[in-house]
Amino acid sequence: MIDAAFSHLPALEPGSVWLVGAGPGDPGLLTLLAAKGLFEADVIVHDALVNEECLALARPETLVEYAGKRGGKPSAKQRDISLRLVELARAGKRVLRLKGGDPFVFGRGGEEALTLVEYNIPFRIVPGITAGIGGLAYAGIPVTHRDINHAVTFLTGHDSSGIVPDRINWDAIGRGSPVIVMYMAMKHIAEISARLIAAGRLPTEPVAFVCNAATGRQQVLETTLGEATEAVAASGLEPPAVVVVGEVVRLRASLDWLGALAGRRLQPDPFRRSGKVRA
Repeated sequence: MIDAAFSHLPALEPGSVWLVGAGPGDPGLLTLLAAKGLFEADVIVHDALVNEECLALARPETLVEYAGKRGGKPSAKQRDISLRLVELARAGKRVLRLKGGDPFVFGRGGEEALTLVEYNIPFRIVPGITAGIGGLAYAGIPVTHRDINHAVTFLTGHDSSGIVPDRINWDAIGRGSPVIVMYMAMKHIAEISARLIAAGRLPTEPVAFVCNAATGRQQVLETTLGEATEAVAASGLEPPAVVVVGEVVRLRASLDWLGALAGRRLQPDPFRRSGKVRA
């Protein structure tokens, strides 16, 4: 059955590069195409946030190179990483660039793909489950719920210079997006919270921080927008984290399925009790 599942999938060809999303952490969330590429690759160039259990799918002779970028820590320059992919492909290697989450969602996959185009290197994009969706699902928080929101905004908490992006229209997002999912925002949560409250968000609005999402080290902190800064400092939690602002956070009391597996008693749907759930 496994052979049949892979037989119709494309092959990772020599001299080409696959930009592959590894998902938010759990190796079980890899796509079939990602798993096939991991097995076929001659070289795997992976990011810091990739669960190393995913690399177990590689052949013993596969060269594995680390190219992680973590804020505030020594790391390779993005241009150097992109050119390394070109170098490996030109040497006739089957190259797999493995990224946490999805390569096109705050993963610099677009930048690397543009470099491959510049040097005429064949490539394929293999999407992955982004942490802003899959990581929150592992915390029991849906990004949409038809009784709460019909829109969600995904944004980054810092730009290439490491500061809160001024190009984001915080006022518009604060007023118009019922649910806000933020990547790389934990370090700047004080400034971000202040901007959202200034835009009209209530200080009592629920906020959740999901750290090391979809791994055995996952931790979830629930707080409010007004108390987020102090709560994070008191918790001692560290990035990587995905942050979500909105009423959907309250659903975790009912939908924390991982907690239920560990013995947590889930509450009945609060919207059913209030008569808000639609047929």
